[in-house]
Amino acid sequence: MQPTPAAIVVESPSLRAGEPIPAVFTADGRNISPALTWRGLPDGTRELALLFEDPDAPTPQPFVHWILYKIPATAAGVPEGVPIDPEAPMPPGMGAAVQGTNGFRRPIYRGPAPPPGKVHHYRFILFALDTALDVGPGLTKAELLEAMEGHVIGRGELVATYERIRK
Repeated sequence: MQPTPAAIVVESPSLRAGEPIPAVFTADGRNISPALTWRGLPDGTRELALLFEDPDAPTPQPFVHWILYKIPATAAGVPEGVPIDPEAPMPPGMGAAVQGTNGFRRPIYRGPAPPPGKVHHYRFILFALDTALDVGPGLTKAELLEAMEGHVIGRGELVATYERIRK
């Protein structure tokens, strides 16, 4: 049986836990990824993976807005505005990080865009892994979770909200 993953603190200089995500990071704004930071990675962390999802979406599973993995354990966070072009190089410090295929079937960040009238909760979930994943770009959430199985030694999340107002 896999031990309980260590708790990682996930924060952001761009948004606050439990508060609305600024429009610039949504489909109603510039649709760029927010900066994230973390601390408390467990000893033995070799690589990190990040999921950004909406569990309030009217879909059977949480709707995936972004997948980023193969993040080096030396990274203290993700800078704002990770390139939307999957062929563009990652920002400094992100090493060989790659983006997975989101719910829109694209390997990019795509910000919140819920139907108007209901607050949605958005989870940025960070996983610390005890191995470097031997996988290529474009994994779906299911494929990433399968590749990480048995290797998650730490986990943390930041939850923020977003609501579109009816016009």
